[in-house]
Amino acid sequence: MAITVTDPRPIERAEEILTPKALAFIEELHTRFAGTRNELLAARAVKRQRVAETGKLDFLPETQDVRDDDWRVAPAPAALQDRRVEMTGPASPAKMAINALNSGAKVWLADLEDASTPTWGNVIDAILNLRDAAQGTLSYTSDEGKEYRLRTDAPLAVVVARPRGWHMPEKHLLLNGEPAVGALVDFGLHFFHVAKQLVLSGQGPYYYLPKMESHLEARLWNDVFVFAQDYLGLGQGTIRATVLIETIPAAFEMDEILYELRDHASGLNAGRWDYLFSIIKYFRDAGEEFVLPDRASVVMTAPFMRAYTELLVKTCHKRGAFAMGGMAAVIPNRRHPEVTEAAFAKVRADKTREANDGFDGSWVAHPDLVPTCREVFDAVLGDKPNQLDKQRPEVSVTAEQLLDVTSAGGQVTEAGLRLNLYVAVAYTAVWLSGNGAVAIHNLMEDAATAEISRSQVWQQIRNKSVLADTGNTVTKELVERILGEETERLRTEVGDEAFTRYYQPASELIADICLSEDYTDFLTTPAYELVG
Repeated sequence: MAITVTDPRPIERAEEILTPKALAFIEELHTRFAGTRNELLAARAVKRQRVAETGKLDFLPETQDVRDDDWRVAPAPAALQDRRVEMTGPASPAKMAINALNSGAKVWLADLEDASTPTWGNVIDAILNLRDAAQGTLSYTSDEGKEYRLRTDAPLAVVVARPRGWHMPEKHLLLNGEPAVGALVDFGLHFFHVAKQLVLSGQGPYYYLPKMESHLEARLWNDVFVFAQDYLGLGQGTIRATVLIETIPAAFEMDEILYELRDHASGLNAGRWDYLFSIIKYFRDAGEEFVLPDRASVVMTAPFMRAYTELLVKTCHKRGAFAMGGMAAVIPNRRHPEVTEAAFAKVRADKTREANDGFDGSWVAHPDLVPTCREVFDAVLGDKPNQLDKQRPEVSVTAEQLLDVTSAGGQVTEAGLRLNLYVAVAYTAVWLSGNGAVAIHNLMEDAATAEISRSQVWQQIRNKSVLADTGNTVTKELVERILGEETERLRTEVGDEAFTRYYQPASELIADICLSEDYTDFLTTPAYELVG
């Protein structure tokens, strides 16, 4: 297998990352594992079609013994015993990485996935920043001369890196002329350059694994870990991984996913926004009963969402794994105290529910929210680092409860349709500009938001949903009209140059995927073809 780098120097110092030895490691990963990855992606489509035809999804009968048996994951290393507050955000640019490490959070989810546009420059810069952070040398000086340094007066957040999902390619590395697997590139470059330094510091290497749909995909990651540790001469079990349960099929395989990764597993995370996206995607053509109401009206207290999160806590603690809460998307606005006050109140309520349910920690998207999340979990945890001792034997969740989308209540409205189209275009435009995490209307949005928004539009067209506030039926013609109006609204907000460069292409892309007869599995896949 021959490996080719299409652009060997997208940023300064790229040669420090794209070394011959690192590329040889990437090549070896692909030789061993890319074929299995391709087979598993094909299996996703087959299963999805079968489920859509029946409207049914259930726990696997062939793995009943895994769910029934008494086993536990490997004990957590000291650096991951306390995860009560986790800061999330991209690992590029350096300023954001430093702010996250200095935030006071216990953990930083260093994101190369949904909060990061995978331009080649961003990918390499993220690995450089994570390597420099591991060595304690990460710094940044702004054009105005402001210096950013890693703090020395308090502990830095422990880094847990999130590579791209199995589905994403990396077009700047070619194996026999074919794009590399984004997940293997992200993991491979990070692990090769950072793992040994992290082992010396007692803080890693640790990973978050996104977008998985089955325990067989977890098995593949485990195989990758076993090989990678042998390759660098590290002990088995050095790597620890937390899996995001953010797809509906994965919700039926929590035990099995932990079992496959049991020597490397750290926990599961309730990736709530992608979970909603997955439900829409999986049951997009399974009938009106799977049409969710307006995105803003789907709350975590909805019965089907409660079933999902309570099953996650019970499963994790039964297996000695950490249950990590999801993202509170609201963010403070320092120029508007009333917005900040409302954000703090919403985050406090969200984190209080999670802490009382038994979660061991949760996510925030802004450094200003770290103290609020910490206070909530401090009040519940006391002197304990986690809640692994809080078992949930009273929880019993059925397949029907997980799939009871109608329990969300709410309505489909034209206001919600309009908001979906506005947000889908606005987020995609910023993503195309190279920034994967953006504040829109005081919410920190990543790719999951746009995925939910455009998927709801596609589903509503297919189901001819009737809008509660206007009585109109969702048709392609109605969506085209509203998309045009929201695109024009964005033109007035962002100016002609930005509009022409990013927002017009974003609007055209959203139109293509919302109005197409065929559903696009991931918005970021065609969007990736539009970035460098």
